[in-house]
Amino acid sequence: MDTSFIKGVIPPIVTPIDDEERVNEKPLRQIVDHIINGGVHGILSLGSNGEFYGLEREEQQRAAAITLDQAKDRVPVYIGIAEITTRECVRWAQWAEQQQAQAISVLHPMFLSPSDEELYQHFKAVAEATSLPVLLYNNPDRMRCGISASLIDRLADIPNIVGVKESSGDMTLTAEFIRRTRDRDFKVIAGRDILILSTLVYGGAGTVASSANIVPELVVDIYDKFVAGDHAGALEAQYRLAPLRMAYNLGSFPVVTKDYMRLLGFEVGESVRPNTRSNSDNMAKLQKLLDELGAKRLD
Repeated sequence: MDTSFIKGVIPPIVTPIDDEERVNEKPLRQIVDHIINGGVHGILSLGSNGEFYGLEREEQQRAAAITLDQAKDRVPVYIGIAEITTRECVRWAQWAEQQQAQAISVLHPMFLSPSDEELYQHFKAVAEATSLPVLLYNNPDRMRCGISASLIDRLADIPNIVGVKESSGDMTLTAEFIRRTRDRDFKVIAGRDILILSTLVYGGAGTVASSANIVPELVVDIYDKFVAGDHAGALEAQYRLAPLRMAYNLGSFPVVTKDYMRLLGFEVGESVRPNTRSNSDNMAKLQKLLDELGAKRLD
């Protein structure tokens, strides 16, 4: 299986919505163009920053279909799958293949606390239901479970499970994922924007970075400079990104990504309730950070 495209910067694209919490097509298409023009290497539709959890099924499918259409094969599009049951994940995987997505990203089940064996059988069943490359998604901080290093070792032997988005924030675990799978064609992708460079140094393949919605050129700079051997330049780019990303704690997850996009002129709408936008004082802080980086506004 060709996995050479799984690399670089892959933003989990935000989903603009209208007053009825339905997908707003025009600004979604604008954001696709904005991030592609910023040099990204792929797009993840229906990630957590895309508020998948707050969209009706038809709206989830609209968001993914619009993203695929607007990307028009300029970059690979990954479709996020985060259902609780294996049955529903299988259905989504098959739908993503029908839509001609390039890959899927599968989160471990929310709410439940499955054992390693249960998770193994879950991911295996989803992978066997599709011919698409499968990127696992490890995010234990927001779930009741996570993917262990020993489980990654087993899952990496399944032919179309080809990588993992690693969002634990634990560099020891990230390093173990890379060490244990380094003899196989398995990609470890940073899921924490602050840890992009450290993941690359250990042998990671790239990042799924929400900040690449906002300042795609800067996030791409970290990756491109590292690949070119300019490690000092990559480190400086990572340092420049840090304040913007650390400010995410000014609002409820994942509100601040959308707040930044609103300040850049994109009609993203509100966050899916119960979340609401940051208060005026914090919005002013976000604007200052954008100004300091010279972030590009929508033309």
